[in-house]
Amino acid sequence: MQKIIGLYLNGCPYCKNARLSIEELIKENPEYGKVPVEWYEETEHPEISKQFSYYYVPSLFIGQEKLYEAQPGQSYDEIKAHVKATFDAALKA
Repeated sequence: MQKIIGLYLNGCPYCKNARLSIEELIKENPEYGKVPVEWYEETEHPEISKQFSYYYVPSLFIGQEKLYEAQPGQSYDEIKAHVKATFDAALKA
């Protein structure tokens, strides 16, 4: 199992949906709750965020590998599917 690094911005609706989808996924499958996730607000932790290659938030990484980067206009269901894929990858690693 690998740790997920999440980069976000306060007030970002896509970031809010990503966090809500994580809560929902954990309710659906408690194994997801075992995956360690470290969240960093990009303006509060620029020393962390500048270590990663991304443009939009939320962005989810395992190590330096970007597994998800939100795109403008994504629906909640699209975000949840990408977050689930990231958690599945973390569980397999």
